[in-house]
Amino acid sequence: MGNTLKISIQPEWDQLESVRVQAHTFLEDNGLMANLIHSLVMVVSELMENSIKYGNFSSPDNRVEVSLGFYKNSVTVEVSNPVNEDSMSDLEELDRMIQWIRGYQNPFEAYIERLKEISKKPLHDKASGLGIVRIAYEGGVTLDFFVSEEGLLTVSAIRKV
Repeated sequence: MGNTLKISIQPEWDQLESVRVQAHTFLEDNGLMANLIHSLVMVVSELMENSIKYGNFSSPDNRVEVSLGFYKNSVTVEVSNPVNEDSMSDLEELDRMIQWIRGYQNPFEAYIERLKEISKKPLHDKASGLGIVRIAYEGGVTLDFFVSEEGLLTVSAIRKV
């Protein structure tokens, strides 16, 4: 059994910094090295940004849930947000990107390939898909996701330590 940090926030951009600070402190308190803390805080931040950007926050009670779990050999980051039927194309794209990343020997190769693909797109194309590849590569994590019966998307990132 390990230590866990759970944070629940309103889906507002000004909440991000507070969560980054709490995540940094939690990871530091668990004895992780500075470079590993930096990469895991980036993972938390990127997943939270995606959650706020793509989540369905139609009710004022809807929140972004962040969980960091520190275990003997790994750290797990989970970020959850509500989704609905309108989110299906985004979920299909998330699934496609995660499977695409897994098709490479390592996330660095996927990152380089994605940069090549992006360089061929118009500058105004907003959906680059680079963020999720960056999370896998720079964070050194294995990504996955699931959608609960209640319509809650949880994206997980696991880093071996």
